Amino acid sequence: MMINIAKPQMGKEEKEAVLEVLDSGIIAQGPRVKAFEEVFAEMCGTKFAIATSSGTTALHTALLAHGIGEGDEVITSPFTFIASANSILYTGARPVFVDIDPVTFNIAPEMIEAAITDKTKAIMPVHLFGLMCDMDAIVAIAEKHELIILEDAAQSHAATYKGRAAGSLGTGAFSLYPTKNMTSAEGGMITTNDEDYDGECRIIRQHGMRRRYYHDDLGFNFRMTDIHAAIGLEQLKKLPAFNETRQRNAQFMSEHLQGVVAPTEPEGYGHVYHQFTVRVPDGKRDALIEHLQAKKVGVGVYYPVPIHQQSYYVNELGYNVRLPEAERAAAEVLSLPVHPALSMADLETIVSTVNEFFE
Repeated sequence: MMINIAKPQMGKEEKEAVLEVLDSGIIAQGPRVKAFEEVFAEMCGTKFAIATSSGTTALHTALLAHGIGEGDEVITSPFTFIASANSILYTGARPVFVDIDPVTFNIAPEMIEAAITDKTKAIMPVHLFGLMCDMDAIVAIAEKHELIILEDAAQSHAATYKGRAAGSLGTGAFSLYPTKNMTSAEGGMITTNDEDYDGECRIIRQHGMRRRYYHDDLGFNFRMTDIHAAIGLEQLKKLPAFNETRQRNAQFMSEHLQGVVAPTEPEGYGHVYHQFTVRVPDGKRDALIEHLQAKKVGVGVYYPVPIHQQSYYVNELGYNVRLPEAERAAAEVLSLPVHPALSMADLETIVSTVNEFFE
């Protein structure tokens, strides 16, 4: 039996909630979306949350609502899923990549100021693998240069930094894809404390309508359905238990794994381990992957090519920059299963299989 790298946790509660929506006849964006937004905002400690059709549309909408567009620059990480940077391109702006911290895999704050120009409008820190960025440093830089902060919290539901939740230190954008710590099957969420900004996001999300069939702005159909929201509501109730299990699983592996560099959780941070990502030194990663797969242990490499080295960015957009820490991480990282469905026997198998390779 294969130990999967990810396994969405769906129960009877989610199934019954979906059936209730189907029976109600209100299937598109309706009361369950509104309820989901309210409880999600409460989780993040923000006044507002805006549901969207995906994490990518959450980022896209969030940028547009901040007025990011043609000729602007947004500073972000090269070591993330490509949607982080592509969402910037969708607005007509240009991503500017800053190298990462080799320990946390997150954007290195000490390198941000050197990348700021008169075109810079925002910083998009990516809270990668469930660990938030160094937000004190990033907030200080943003305030000094009057820049917007857009937290890409796609992988960090309920992660914390010095008691503050992901998505509460700037505008937040979350993904609710099936493999995330919680899911709505597909969807996204924007978080904010700004009432005017909340309203602008809602206008963009629904075809630019300020009132029904009156279109004053160019908008999109980025709405979430009540079916997705019903799943999300039930998943949100389970998120604390899901995250606690991920943290216990991560602790067990960190304490018992040999030969790899386990992820870190700096003091004052609450890591929610969307991925348990280790470094495999000395060029042994690919051999370890083969060994794990042969033993039916699922693995993932997130991400094998940094965004600044992706062919579209190099060949079509002309990126030509060296970011050595991101490039080294891409060559060494390996993610092991950490999800809540793992049994103790699964965890012991994962650990013993890795340790066997190095022995």
